[in-house]
Amino acid sequence: MIDLRSDTCSRPTEAMRDAIRDAVVGDDVYGDDPTVKELEREVAALLGKEDAVFMVTGTMTNQVAIRAHTEPGDAVLFDQNAHVYILEGGAPAAFAGVLPRLLPGVRGVFSAADVSGALGLSHRFFPSTIPAPVKLLCLENTHNLGGGKVWPIKQMAAVCELARRRGVALHLDGARLWHATAASGITEREYARHFDSVSVCFSKGLGAPVGSALAGSREFIARARRFKQQIGGGFRQAGIIAAGALYALRHHRERLSDDHLHARILARGIAGIPGIAIDVATVETNIVRFEVTSTTAGDFVDRLHARGLHVLPSGERGVRAIPYLNISQSQIDEAVGIIAAVAREVQALS
Repeated sequence: MIDLRSDTCSRPTEAMRDAIRDAVVGDDVYGDDPTVKELEREVAALLGKEDAVFMVTGTMTNQVAIRAHTEPGDAVLFDQNAHVYILEGGAPAAFAGVLPRLLPGVRGVFSAADVSGALGLSHRFFPSTIPAPVKLLCLENTHNLGGGKVWPIKQMAAVCELARRRGVALHLDGARLWHATAASGITEREYARHFDSVSVCFSKGLGAPVGSALAGSREFIARARRFKQQIGGGFRQAGIIAAGALYALRHHRERLSDDHLHARILARGIAGIPGIAIDVATVETNIVRFEVTSTTAGDFVDRLHARGLHVLPSGERGVRAIPYLNISQSQIDEAVGIIAAVAREVQALS
């Protein structure tokens, strides 16, 4: 089975397994796991922040960030298709108790004018206690449902500058920030400097088996650690998994361009196949999203699976495929052949 469901399906390399086996550990709840502390220091330095905290998942880092920036009843601005809003189990409402306010992003990218419109203008005739106060703006780079879209840095800076002038805190969901850097050449630190907090993931793209980190000021991360513990995120001998994340951080960022190349090969290979609709130009990183026109996405991915290709449906017509660490170019070539064969099969039945 060629598994292109997600880059979270990657498997640790032998060198990573060695690092995990040899990890020096302690009790992280008491703050004395040396490998966790080393990872947190390295992430903070890479992102240009004062501190960082290691957690289990990107959902946890994002949701702890939202909770640490807000109080229940506050409003938070999200892109209408943000991962943190759509794909994290309703946690903004359940955990932080915040009111989502949605922005009309295009592939996850919105403008300073969109933010300004959502914030509105105050007036002495309208009591400020009536609407929920907007306390936080969240961006996602790269954007998952936007097909791995990389935020243009000038547009990002303009959005963040407007929000900051209006007294709104800023959080970046950077689960695939490594990919934005690999595609644009802009450092993670440069992207991160516009935000009060940044989450990054080690198990998407970098190939670690577990883990994400949240970075920010010392005061903010101290508050975040409280909420991490509150939702059961306290580790014990976490150095075992932190070692895998640390190895991935140090050794797997350079190779991300391989995944981007494989994604473009896949996109170009299926473009023009009858029954497949894809804009190759939208494939900027390692996420390939296309539509099927002759059947439903569910039926199409079932047929692919029967032939040895595992991908995800996305809505009625959309399909997602993601190359990653363990996927070779020959497997991408085979995947193109399988997609073509299934498309022909479906066309013959329609």
